Amino acid sequence: MKFKILLLALSSAAIAETPALPERGLCAHRGAMSTHPENTVPAFEEALRLGAHMVEFDVQMTKDGALVLMHDATVDRTTDGRGKVSEMTLAEVKALDAGVKKGNAFKGLRVPTLEEALAVFPKNIWLNCHLKGGAELGAATARVIENTGRKHQAFLAAMAPQVETARHAVPDILICNMERQADSMDYAEDTIAMKASFIQLLGKGIVPLEVVAKLGAAGVRVNYYHDESPEGLRRQFAVGVNFPLVNDLAQAMTVAIELGIQPLR
Repeated sequence: MKFKILLLALSSAAIAETPALPERGLCAHRGAMSTHPENTVPAFEEALRLGAHMVEFDVQMTKDGALVLMHDATVDRTTDGRGKVSEMTLAEVKALDAGVKKGNAFKGLRVPTLEEALAVFPKNIWLNCHLKGGAELGAATARVIENTGRKHQAFLAAMAPQVETARHAVPDILICNMERQADSMDYAEDTIAMKASFIQLLGKGIVPLEVVAKLGAAGVRVNYYHDESPEGLRRQFAVGVNFPLVNDLAQAMTVAIELGIQPLR
């Protein structure tokens, strides 16, 4: 009896320590990318300062198996280097300047590893980990999330092969289905069937009411990419989208506050 009481107490303590996460709000796409170098620590810190409810970032694997944040297959656009991430070592990626192309104020910034990025975030914000790579990236990212105590808040925006390896490595890892079929009902039904926690609808302003309603009824949270005009954001929230992805977080936050969605603190 005493053992059962102890287990119950430990379980209750664990639940109490898990912070509440937002039901709706704004997702800072690659951090505060309109003003800061995308997928970098300063971009994430600015997103937190502005009160983002979710932050999206892109994860890739280097030649020697390290996980780093980079959107494109190559480092060419956002750093002072050239080449594919998958053909570079971690040391080679870390030698690059990831800030100077956004302005001299950011000169000297380094590409963060996944672990370095996770360390920036408090535990009450959603973390949208968009996987850019092969099937093995799913398992590797899931293990990092588990080992850093982020399973309650970090989810993998992933394709089917990545989902399979991730769930094999960490069965209860949260998933956002990225096997996109635009904003179709088939996409919604497939997402519900695979027991994903999130979906990321893809559109340019038109929000499918029946699709969003079906997802909401099934308990799937809806991300939406991409219409961050004030009218678009109002429309998305009105019909049940949980988290619009935005590039200009500061501007979008004024609309969110107007709708009664307060910055996350």
